[in-house]
Amino acid sequence: MPIREATSDDGTTIVYRVSGPEAARPLVLLHGWAASLRCWGDEVLDSLSKEYRVVALDLRGHGYSGAPESGYDNPKNWAADVAAVLAAERITAGAVLLGWSYGGLVLCDYLAVDGTSAVAGIVFVGGITGIGRGQGGGRVGPAMRAAIPGVYSEKPGVALRAFGAFGDANTGARDDVGAVAQNMFGISLSTPPRVREALFAREAGHDDLLRELDVPALIVHGSADPVVEPSVAEHGAQLLPDVRVSIWEGTKHAPFVEDPARFVAEITTFVAGLDRAP
Repeated sequence: MPIREATSDDGTTIVYRVSGPEAARPLVLLHGWAASLRCWGDEVLDSLSKEYRVVALDLRGHGYSGAPESGYDNPKNWAADVAAVLAAERITAGAVLLGWSYGGLVLCDYLAVDGTSAVAGIVFVGGITGIGRGQGGGRVGPAMRAAIPGVYSEKPGVALRAFGAFGDANTGARDDVGAVAQNMFGISLSTPPRVREALFAREAGHDDLLRELDVPALIVHGSADPVVEPSVAEHGAQLLPDVRVSIWEGTKHAPFVEDPARFVAEITTFVAGLDRAP
């Protein structure tokens, strides 16, 4: 997969990878807090790339993208990051934006600033749409609450123990994903501690945006998600005018890890519905 770069409005370099047919519908993947584009895994990326032009970003502060000292509390920066990648890839219409966890908030930041002219549909995967006290679209679960504030620490031992509190939140109970779990653990630790903390130092809500959204949406959420409460999926479902909801019984925070084949099938079905829409 070619590695490419785009420059956001504030000069931050956003690194991303592109795979799949150049002429296919763009599918833009936005990962979560303390993750990177590597979180999706080869099976998911390879399968989706057979059907779509997959554009997977490293969000600012994560992976190989730039990590500025400040600005993580500014929704315009997150919006500009996504816009810069779309512009670099000359994507002006028909894109599907998919946000996992914190990536759902970034997705909303983009729509709030740039609208839906380049977008045909959106997908939230265990995704938040708000953040801060009292935000129905941002309620975190027990694993996330247990990990804070330790995950902000620069002391390795403290951070290791805090991330250990997540347990199998991102993989579920499967016994064949040890390498995947270690990969995700390593990605989290490689995200600068100041960035891990800065992403939570903001207040944002997008309920009004969701109520007025003029493109179809899909919500995928595990019923046993200990990082983002399942009530967040219910919150979004009540607001979005055109929404399909898929609750995975017993699944935790990363459905694409627990069952890659089902995940790809549900995304493909949703996008196929967009192609059939009048």
